[in-house]
Amino acid sequence: MLTLHRTALVFLLLLVTSAAAQQGEAYRLGAGDRVAISVFGEGDLSLSVTLDDDGLMRYPFLGEIEVTGLTAPGLERVISEGLRGDYLINPEVTVRIEEYRPFFLKGEVNGPGSYEYQPGLTLEKALVLGGGLSPRAARGKIEVKRASSDTFIRIQMNDLVYPDDVINVPESFF
Repeated sequence: MLTLHRTALVFLLLLVTSAAAQQGEAYRLGAGDRVAISVFGEGDLSLSVTLDDDGLMRYPFLGEIEVTGLTAPGLERVISEGLRGDYLINPEVTVRIEEYRPFFLKGEVNGPGSYEYQPGLTLEKALVLGGGLSPRAARGKIEVKRASSDTFIRIQMNDLVYPDDVINVPESFF
């Protein structure tokens, strides 16, 4: 029986680890993200850069690179392939997100404004970052407008929040 519990625990840990890794790999870079790029043994090619409004970045030897929509591993591949051959034999490139672009809180929250996104952020945690709900907040009518949409949709406390989300907490009339 103890072995069965251990097996179930190991399986559960693998699922959680896999989900976290997939979420990190699925994060798409965009304007405002700050990434750290390091190339093993090549200090001149290692840098930290904030992606501009066009989603472009300038990189030594490669010029401008379109980064919007790439994942961190995808950007690693683009830079590795660009450096391979003419500049380096087998470049080992690592891309790490140093700072995520923000999400925004407005309406009946104690601290409206922009806040840095964090992986795994839920609405409940986002509201805590914003100082909590005001006494006049309509708790059951909180809405979010995603970057890919022009309309607000209803969101629940356990729903995930993403970069560039605009969260609106309307005023309650009762």
